[in-house]
Amino acid sequence: MKKLLLLAIAAAVAFYLAKRPAEPPHISDADSTATAVAPEGAGETRDAIAEAYANQQGGVAVEGTGAVVKLLGDDSLGDRHQRFILRLPSGQTVLVAHNIDLAPRVEPLAVGDAVAFRGEYEWNDKGGVVHWTHRDPQGRHADGWLKHDGRTFE
Repeated sequence: MKKLLLLAIAAAVAFYLAKRPAEPPHISDADSTATAVAPEGAGETRDAIAEAYANQQGGVAVEGTGAVVKLLGDDSLGDRHQRFILRLPSGQTVLVAHNIDLAPRVEPLAVGDAVAFRGEYEWNDKGGVVHWTHRDPQGRHADGWLKHDGRTFE
């Protein structure tokens, strides 16, 4: 299963690199898949996480993908949260805090797995946290989700 997933990730990277125009060897805003969730019709794409991190901002709606680099123990103080660290295409890492009292746990999950996300970014000096990766039962936050191995967890 892990070999198949790694092969799929390698194929996706190869496809992406083959389709991408030649660029200088730096990461531009267009290279990252972490984007702001813009209002309908806005047509705006930017690396919202890098921008929020640089500006020490929080409360930013984001959507993107990353690879799991570390699995952490659950946070069990208050609402329970599954925690893991993703490395984004830009190289930045973020902590994902997924509320498992409101949404199913992402299982199975292993280092190297690809995870897509939609949630809310909060700044910290370690790269930041993506949370609200589930539906908000009180409707105060945009609904988020995690996608892994063909399943959506919301």
